Amino acid sequence: MAQLSQPTQKLISRYQQWHQSLQPRGGVSTIHVDEVASKVAAFYEKIRTIVDWKEEHLMRRSAIMRKLKRRFVNLEFNDLSIAEPLVLELIRGGHFPNDRIEESKITEVKDTIDKYGFIFKNSPPAKSGREKLQFYNWLLEIAACEIEEILSPPRKENALINYMFDLMKERITLNEGIIASEQIGEQEKNIQIYIAVQQALFKLDRPIISYNLIKYQYPQWNVAKSEEFSKISKNIYEIWETVENHLNHPLGKKFYVVCEKYDTPYLILGDILSEENPKEIFGKISQPEIMEGLVKKFYGKRLSTIKSRIMRAGFYSTLSILLANSLSLVLLEIPLAKLITGEFMPITIAVDILGPTLLMILLTMTIKKPSKNNLELVTMETIKIIYERKKIDSYEIKIPKKRGVIIRSIIALIYFLGAIISFGFIYWIFKLAKFPPTSVVINIIFVSLITFAGLAIRKKGEELNVEEKKTKLSGFLFDILSLPVASVGRWFSNKWKKYNAIAAFFNALIDMPFLVFVEFLEQWRFFLKEKKEEIH
Repeated sequence: MAQLSQPTQKLISRYQQWHQSLQPRGGVSTIHVDEVASKVAAFYEKIRTIVDWKEEHLMRRSAIMRKLKRRFVNLEFNDLSIAEPLVLELIRGGHFPNDRIEESKITEVKDTIDKYGFIFKNSPPAKSGREKLQFYNWLLEIAACEIEEILSPPRKENALINYMFDLMKERITLNEGIIASEQIGEQEKNIQIYIAVQQALFKLDRPIISYNLIKYQYPQWNVAKSEEFSKISKNIYEIWETVENHLNHPLGKKFYVVCEKYDTPYLILGDILSEENPKEIFGKISQPEIMEGLVKKFYGKRLSTIKSRIMRAGFYSTLSILLANSLSLVLLEIPLAKLITGEFMPITIAVDILGPTLLMILLTMTIKKPSKNNLELVTMETIKIIYERKKIDSYEIKIPKKRGVIIRSIIALIYFLGAIISFGFIYWIFKLAKFPPTSVVINIIFVSLITFAGLAIRKKGEELNVEEKKTKLSGFLFDILSLPVASVGRWFSNKWKKYNAIAAFFNALIDMPFLVFVEFLEQWRFFLKEKKEEIH
């Protein structure tokens, strides 16, 4: 038997505690919502999945944010009786399981809303209306993260994050050039590793990482007393600025690249601890030959799920853009075309609707699986992190070499030529389909969005890769032509999230009436049950 490292033993213990937490507690009241109302609400949330166009693992918190914003209409935490209807609405929508969440969680959610209301009301005045709105949104995002954590504590995820964080602190070293230039100190290095680990393992976004950073720097954040929060409220803008500086650190991408490359062994180990019998896992992992078999087994499982996740992500991304594209076609493109040219050809409509869909299908179908050699590398790296070893691998963070003016100019010129060729080809396709000028501009935007989403999904297809990726000439040319388009798509994607007109329409005109309808349906169902009970 091989000697398990101390961090590995600690991780196994935390996973065993997580397994125990899944067992239902006897004699504890849980929250129940009506099944029929829940099915109706869950169907609506599926529609919102298409409209909001977010990553699958972000949809639950997106729903919490949406519902919080709707209830705090006037930028004020002025209604502190919303905890129970908020939790019930989230369970009805299928974001949390029915009959599993303890009723005491409602009180915890209320206390959390009270806390953030206190911070908002006692924070210093904002310098401008825009800053106040940005601060309000940021604080609401942090509140949504804490509410999600209360209703569904991420025990195993946090255990794996802390495990990789502890090991990466030992393995990641700084290049002498970074140390000499004093770009980053030891504390900032650890914070950047902590951020990179969260991004690499679970693709966490800025709000949840911001929340975790606050807890990392203020361990008493979730249990602090009111007098402590008076001090926090006065310094909340400094806390906000500090968190944003950590997230925008110029070397952050370098840490992410290293953590993203070596995250697969940690993910595989997490899968093993999640699904294997917790009582037998110590004995199995302590034997390298058994452990190797488990790594291969769960590597195969994770590999088999990648394709389905990619297709699902591609489907929702495409459908969201397709919906917006169709609406723009009916409400904007056709009326403008008739006004300018007097007609809109049938072939134009077909290309307008089917073009983005076919592009996404092409991008997702050309994703390649990892090579067979990758499995051997994953097995070897997993063994390295599990057992005690005298020699520890190190991953060096280096400062990128400064390019001269001539080299920078040549690179910029090649990038610019790639952009001209790519957008010129797209323009030529649309002109062949006889698109009017206004539709050409609109559809170039949609193609950019699809390209960005498609390349992001292709990146997910490489999440198990540990081996160095060899770039062929075809891949090199593809990058030259696709990255300028994807960069434009990334910019529009960020704007889309801020100004998603379809989502705004749903929020303003459908969300509230639908909520009233679902609550009425649930009350009606309870009324019918009471009447049935009267019949003997």
